Amino acid sequence: MPSTPPVRVAVVGAGAISQLAHLPVLSKARGAVLVALCDNDGPKARSLAERFGVRDVFTDIDDLFDFDQVDAVVIATPNHLHEPHVLAALRAGVDVLCERPLSLTSNGVERILAAARTAGRKVVVGNNHRFRTDVQQLQRFVRGGELGAITGIRGGHYQFRGPQSGWRYRRPEAGGGAFLELGYPLLDLALWLTDFPDAVRVSAQFDRVRGASAVEDSMAVQIEFAGGLLFTADVAWNYVGEGDRWWFETRASRGSARLAPLRVVKLLNGKPSDVSPSGAAARESAFIQSYRAELAHFIAMLRDEAPYKLPTDQLVVQKLVESVYKSAEEGREIHS
Repeated sequence: MPSTPPVRVAVVGAGAISQLAHLPVLSKARGAVLVALCDNDGPKARSLAERFGVRDVFTDIDDLFDFDQVDAVVIATPNHLHEPHVLAALRAGVDVLCERPLSLTSNGVERILAAARTAGRKVVVGNNHRFRTDVQQLQRFVRGGELGAITGIRGGHYQFRGPQSGWRYRRPEAGGGAFLELGYPLLDLALWLTDFPDAVRVSAQFDRVRGASAVEDSMAVQIEFAGGLLFTADVAWNYVGEGDRWWFETRASRGSARLAPLRVVKLLNGKPSDVSPSGAAARESAFIQSYRAELAHFIAMLRDEAPYKLPTDQLVVQKLVESVYKSAEEGREIHS
């Protein structure tokens, strides 16, 4: 019986996330071959291509698709280019993994979902936190009902940043600041773990941006969902401390859990007991491990070795993100 040929993958965008995760992982991935790299900075792209053994380099995405030797692309370009680049890939009949956010607007997400249906191609959003080993273990506790009903989720990310320049600090290109980059994955993770409940109330505050085209450095968010579930997030990318901080905690009727590392406590015979899973220490960081698992799953879906579902859930996330920014900008609660 003939073996399935490897998926021919191209990476579009040669920034930090491609250099740290996509290129090193894909260059060694099973079931795939990294055939092209596309970035408008030709010298940088050629240098990275040589480093990771990539055969072809392009500086224009249309030339990449005219190449006609690509089955799938990873889109890792600045946020405002995600939607046009995903749509270009779908028109070319190519499957897509796109870094979050899929688009800067909910209307843009809807356009992509419609285009994917029309083209009959697969679109996946890079929510890598879902693929963390500790998150997968937490999901089993939550989905199995071992902790009871989830009543609250609290997450946060404090990150130090150097000189504030580049596209991430310009609203037309980034779409948002600290919350879009650091809070979006926390919100997606909370929604994913709780099966995307309906939001009832959104309240958010940010530090005042510097000019019409600037973005926020920090944001505090509270979202109430149907059934009483409360999500809170606190994010900042101008944090000065001993190191970056990331946390994610769940409260439930019969227990609680927090990351990272994963610690789980549940009621046993009326007493709180530590039921945290044990195991060997991770060989690599949660960051790289999550991208390795995410890209392996993407390849498996393209080879029909794993189930695929159109990411309609990202429309829910994007609409909530829009409510968060509306609340912060208008200084009032948003009710659905």
